[in-house]
Amino acid sequence: MTEPVSPFKGKTGLARIINAAGYSWAGLTAAFRHEDAFRQEVFLLVLLVPLALYLGDNGIERALMIAALLLVLIVELLNSAVEAAVDRVSLELHPLIKRAKDMGSAAVMISLINVAVVWLLMIAG
Repeated sequence: MTEPVSPFKGKTGLARIINAAGYSWAGLTAAFRHEDAFRQEVFLLVLLVPLALYLGDNGIERALMIAALLLVLIVELLNSAVEAAVDRVSLELHPLIKRAKDMGSAAVMISLINVAVVWLLMIAG
């Protein structure tokens, strides 16, 4: 017996990779256009990546400092995706909707704290 195939599944091979890259670019563009926090975090990344390259004593330190910054963007994208999906389903005030949005916000906050901790540990030596 064969598994049912989703009608939303697209191409395979190289065409799939190209399509996926296009969807990813569309997601980054949408986040930059519609999410103030994402734009602020991109600005922070643009400022701090050169500083990480300068302050890091070796490749591992530089990689950790930059990875901590990139993690903020990843978490912000996921938070924004959850918020958009929840808002699409319902705009009513509901405790579960509030909980979902608050948890996404908390994840972003923790990722920002992670940046501070990693950078302080690297700079303090």
